[in-house]
Amino acid sequence: MGPHYLSRFFSPRSVAIIGASERPDSVGHRLLLNVLEGGFKGGIYPVNPKHETLLGCKVYPDLNAIPEEIELAVIATPAATVPGLVHQCGDKGIGSVIIISAGFGELGAEGKRLQGEILDIARRFGIRIIGPNCLGVVRPGSRLNATFGDGPVKDGNLALLSQSGAVCTAILDWAQQNDIGFSTVVSMGGAADIDFGEVLDYLALDTRTTGILMYVEGIRDARRFLSGLKVAARLKPVILIKSGRHEAGSKAAMSHTGAMVGGDDVFDAAIERAGVVRVYSIAELFSAARILVNNYQVGLARLAIVTNAGGPGVMSTDRAGDVGVKMAELSPAGIEALNGVLPAHWSHGNPIDILGDATPEHFRGVLEICLQEPNVDGVLVILTPQAMTNPTRTAQCVIEAAKNSTKPVLASWTGGSKVEEGRALFENSRVAHFDTPEVAVDAFSFLAKYHDHQILLKQIPSLAEELPVPDVEGARLIIERVLAEGRQTMTTQESKAILAAFRIPVTQTIKVANVKDAMIAAETMGFPVVLKVNMAEFSHKSDIGGVRLNIRSVQVLASVFAEMESAIRKKHPDINEIIMTVEPMYGSSSGRELMVGAIRDPVFGPAISFGLGGTMVEILRDKSVALPPLNAYMAGQMIAKTKAAKYLGAFRQLPPIHGKALIDAMLNISTMVSELPEILELDINPLIADEHGVMAVDARIKVQLSHELIPYSHMAIHPYPHELTEHYQLASGVNIMIRPIRPEDGDLEKDFVHRLSERSKYFRFMQALQELTPEMIVRFTQIDYDREMAFIAVSEQENPPKELGVGRYIINPDGRSAEFALVVSDDSQCKGIGTRLMKMLMRTAKFKGIAYLEGEVLTVNKPMLSFVSKLGFGIEEIPSEPEVVRVIKDLRQ
Repeated sequence: MGPHYLSRFFSPRSVAIIGASERPDSVGHRLLLNVLEGGFKGGIYPVNPKHETLLGCKVYPDLNAIPEEIELAVIATPAATVPGLVHQCGDKGIGSVIIISAGFGELGAEGKRLQGEILDIARRFGIRIIGPNCLGVVRPGSRLNATFGDGPVKDGNLALLSQSGAVCTAILDWAQQNDIGFSTVVSMGGAADIDFGEVLDYLALDTRTTGILMYVEGIRDARRFLSGLKVAARLKPVILIKSGRHEAGSKAAMSHTGAMVGGDDVFDAAIERAGVVRVYSIAELFSAARILVNNYQVGLARLAIVTNAGGPGVMSTDRAGDVGVKMAELSPAGIEALNGVLPAHWSHGNPIDILGDATPEHFRGVLEICLQEPNVDGVLVILTPQAMTNPTRTAQCVIEAAKNSTKPVLASWTGGSKVEEGRALFENSRVAHFDTPEVAVDAFSFLAKYHDHQILLKQIPSLAEELPVPDVEGARLIIERVLAEGRQTMTTQESKAILAAFRIPVTQTIKVANVKDAMIAAETMGFPVVLKVNMAEFSHKSDIGGVRLNIRSVQVLASVFAEMESAIRKKHPDINEIIMTVEPMYGSSSGRELMVGAIRDPVFGPAISFGLGGTMVEILRDKSVALPPLNAYMAGQMIAKTKAAKYLGAFRQLPPIHGKALIDAMLNISTMVSELPEILELDINPLIADEHGVMAVDARIKVQLSHELIPYSHMAIHPYPHELTEHYQLASGVNIMIRPIRPEDGDLEKDFVHRLSERSKYFRFMQALQELTPEMIVRFTQIDYDREMAFIAVSEQENPPKELGVGRYIINPDGRSAEFALVVSDDSQCKGIGTRLMKMLMRTAKFKGIAYLEGEVLTVNKPMLSFVSKLGFGIEEIPSEPEVVRVIKDLRQ
C-alpha cells in the first residue's frame, strides 16, 4: 500500500538544515558537515538568514526561499524559534521534521508550553516529529547522516534506537572501534511525537535491518511500546538496555507484594512477553547481537565446550552455572566417537579438553561430533595459543565444520597478536567470535533467553479459559460499596469474597468485635480456629502479634482475645474499636505456604507475582513476575522460575501438590485483575497448596476508583478478544465462524492466499504475489489486538477447517483513522461473508474510538468499489496515483 509513512525520515530526496552555521563548534555546523561528508545524494538546503554560502553550499534565508520541494527538515535553532519554524514547515508542505534543539519538556513550565505549541502546529499540518533534544538520524544505506555526532557511521544490518544522545554517541564510538555497522540510527530524544513503537514498526519490515538494539530510559505509553516491540521481535531479534528504575508506586505499598515487586521487575516481565532480550552493558549489547542475528534455534540451550586448555574450560563452565546455561551431557555414542579422534588423555566429559597439542583437524573432528550429538544445542570452541597451536588454520577448520550447522557455534581465540589473524576469519562467517570465553557463554545465555521469550511472545491468552465463570458483577458491586464508604483497603472478609467470586478457594471468615461474638463464631464453625486482627491500620498482622493459630477451646479463645485486645490498645491507645476475625484452622500435613499477589505498576498496569509465602516472604524474596493476561503455559513458567518450584514436587515424605489447582488459581487471579481495573494491590499470603488443591488462608486487597471507559485499557497487553467470535449459517447450510486471527493460523493464511486466483491476489496486494513469505505470515497472524484487528471467516464443517475470507485494519498514527483490507476466497464470494467481515471491522473500530475507516482500491477492482459503496463508503481520487482510489467510511454517522 505504498512506502511507510516514516520513510521520508530515512530515505528523503531532499533535506533542509535550519540553523546551519559557520562556527565549527556549533550544532548547526556539524549537522551540515555530516550531511555533506556522508555523501547524501539528494538536495541539501542550509537555512540561515545571516549567510549566503556555507561549506560550499548556497544558503537560504528561510524555507519559503527554497524553490524545490523539501522532504525532511532538521531544526537546530534556539527553542523559542522552533514553533515558528515548524509552522513554516507546514506552509512549505514538509511533513517530516527532526528537532535537534533542546529546552522543551525537559526544562520546566516554559519548555512544556513551547513543546505543546509545537505539537499543536504539527497536528494542524499533519507533520511528524522526531525529537526534540535529540542527536538526529543516520541511515548509512541512504548516505544520510543528519546528526551532530563526531565521525562517520559504517553501513551494516543493525538498527540502533536510543533515548539518550550521549549514550547513542558512546555506542556508535564503541561500534566504530569494533568495526560494527548500522542500517539505521535514531536518537529519540524527548519523543514528543514519534516514539519507540512507531520506529519499531518501520524497522520490523525494513529489509536492511536484521537486528535492533535499544537504549531505554523511560516509557510514556506502555501499550504502544510493547505493541511495537512485539511486531519487531516477531520478525527479528530485539536487544535492549534499560537504565534507571521507576519510582514505582508499588515500592511504597504496604503489602508483601508491593514490598517485593519494583518497577524494574515489571519492566523485565513486560519485555519478556514482547520476545525481547535485556542486557546490561554496551559490550553485552553487541555480544547478544553477534549471535542473535544468525537466527539460530537452541531448543533446551545445552552447551558443549571444546578447549585446548583446561583452565579456560573450567572458568567457562563456572560462568555457565552463573548465568543459567545448562552444560550438555555427552551420550555414550558421542564419547566413543570422540575416543576415536582424540588422544587417550582427553577429559572424557564436558568441557571437552582436547589437550594443548591439539591439531586443527582435532578441533574440526570434535566439533563435527558435537554438532551431531542430540544432547548438544550449541558449541563454544576455545583456543589458547600454545607452542604447537595453529590458530589461523584451526579457525578455518572450525568455520568449515560449522558452515552448514543449524546449531550455533561460538568461538573465543583467547590471546593477542598470535590469534589476531584467526579472529579476523570469523568476521565474515556464521561463527560468532568473542574475545573471552566468559563473554561467549553470556552470549549463549542471551540466545537461550531469546528462545524462551519468543515462546512467551507467541502466547495469546484469552480470558475465556476453560475455568468456572466468575461473578464479575458481584465482585464489582462489593468494591463499589467499599469505595462508597471512603475506604481503599478491604477487610479480610471482603477480600476473600472477591477471591471467591473468581472461584479461588478461601477459608470461611467471620468478623467479630467482642469475645461473645468470637465464641459464637468459633462454636459455629468448629474448633480448632484462628483469631486474627482485621483492621486496615495493620497490614502485617504478625508484626503486632495479631495472629493466633490452633485455638482449641472457648476458654483459650476468650483469653487470647483479651490478651490481643489489651496489647493493641497499649500500643495504639487512639484506636476506638478493635475488629478481629475467626477462621477455621486450615490443617494440611503436606501443605506448602505460597504467596500470590498483584500490584498496579504506574507504567505497565497490573503485574502478578508468585513465590514462597509465610512471614519470611520479604527476606526470602523468592518471586517471579508476569503481566496479565496469563494462560496455563505462562503460569507454569512463572512457577518454574522460583525456588518454590522444587518445593512443590515430591519432597521427602510429602506428595507433590495438585499442580493444576495452583495454575487454575493463578489464571483466576489473572482474570480478576484484568476484569477489575479498580484493584490496586492484591496479596494472598499464605496460599496453601497440597495434593488436594489450594486454599487462600489470608488475603488483602486495596482498591481505587477507576475511570477506565474501555475494557482492559488499564493493561499493557490486550487479551485475545474471544468475545468477538461469532457463528452463523450460510444460505447453503454451511456453518461459518468469524473470529479474531491467532498466531497458530499461519498455515490457514498461507493456504488461503495460495488458493486465491491471480486476479484476487492482485486486487488484494496490488502486485504479483504467488505465496506469502514467512515474514508476511508472522506479520499477518501475530497481532496485538489493540492497534490492529484481523478477523477470519472459517468453515466449521471441514477438517481441517478452511479459511474463506479475512478482513483487517491497522490504526493510523493519528489515532483517529484506520486503514483496512478485505479479501474473500474466489469460491466463497457473493455469499455474504465479505459483508459480515466488513461490518465486524467497522463495529470494532468504532468501539475503539476510530472515526474513519479508509483503504486504497485499484480502479479496475469494480466489485470491491461496488461493495464498499453499498456500505456507505465515499470514494476519492488520488491525484498522484491515477490507478488507485481512496475509499473512506465515516464511522461517527
